[in-house]
Amino acid sequence: MSLKDKVAIVGVGCSQFAEHWSKGSEDLIVEAVFEAYEDAGIEDASRQIDAVFCGSLYSAMGPVDVSDALKLTKPVTAVYNYCATGTETVRAACMAVAAGVYETVLAVGYDKPKDRGVSGPSVSFRGVRDIPATPAGWFSFLCAPYFAKYGAGREDLAKIAVKNHHNGTLAPKSFLKKEITVEDALNARMISWPFGLFDCAAQTDGAAAVIVTRADLAKNYPSQPIYVKAITSHCSPNPHTDPDHDFLRWKATEYAAADAYRMAGIDDPFNQIDVVQLHDCFTMTELVSYEDLGFIPKGAAKEHIASGTFELTGELPVNTDGGLKSFGHPTGATGARMIVENVLQLRGKAGARQVKGAKLALSHNIGGYPTGCAVSILGVE
Repeated sequence: MSLKDKVAIVGVGCSQFAEHWSKGSEDLIVEAVFEAYEDAGIEDASRQIDAVFCGSLYSAMGPVDVSDALKLTKPVTAVYNYCATGTETVRAACMAVAAGVYETVLAVGYDKPKDRGVSGPSVSFRGVRDIPATPAGWFSFLCAPYFAKYGAGREDLAKIAVKNHHNGTLAPKSFLKKEITVEDALNARMISWPFGLFDCAAQTDGAAAVIVTRADLAKNYPSQPIYVKAITSHCSPNPHTDPDHDFLRWKATEYAAADAYRMAGIDDPFNQIDVVQLHDCFTMTELVSYEDLGFIPKGAAKEHIASGTFELTGELPVNTDGGLKSFGHPTGATGARMIVENVLQLRGKAGARQVKGAKLALSHNIGGYPTGCAVSILGVE
């Protein structure tokens, strides 16, 4: 069964991504969801919303958090898939609508990591070969093999950071509105070689919301509907224990992208897709994802970075709102935030970062070590 063109997005909303020391999770949920309500023309959610799917990495109380915040006594289901949680909430909502269980469903992703008392992701996650490690540590395992085989280096990663910082200055709700230079990135404090501070995503608080309905009902809503061409999820073996893993790719991305392209009928993603939001938790993750998503051949990223292919004015703009790098990464919200940005791009409502004439948009959201990936493809008709 394919979801293609059975579901439409009719409302989106996003909170400010920031270190919200004076706000709680419920405040951010309300901010994002009520913006989505306004976008969709929802005046009576208790009547117009049939169910809710919510996602949070750090809260075990998702259904309670959301139902209490929204005063919405509806079926509320928690969804979890590490950093891919945000896309998974939207995917669950789409499946419920496409299956005919509900007509209109709210998906909301949120997280408030700044309330956890630590400055970044906890090292309590299982590490590499059972040795404690941070996400920067296990994602950096790609770098040395890739650099040795294809000749890329820290300068290429720095150019990705510069691009995403620039794009973030154009997004009103982004966290880091700071232009940087290649030299700034190269000279920054080292986190886990070769990742310096500017190679790592900014972890923030935030929430994002998406309202989906049956495609045949979409015209009943005031905002331009955006149609779900594909939304898929795939798992792969843990790369740190997989004997067949070469650390030149993330397999989960390759698998999820192949499924999404089949569903959407795409055979030339570089030329068919107009705008991309991808999971740049670290600059190397963005670099390898250009290739894992099939936009360019394996090993070609260095040349495309140098030529500006993925900049706002390039052939295939990537992370138009700054990505995780500068917009911020409240883990459970990130995938939903990507979808919000793609909806704005496809509606022509992205302001200074607008990609002219965008008709088809992809988002890519990975989680785990990474062991999971969710990909969405949205279109204007």
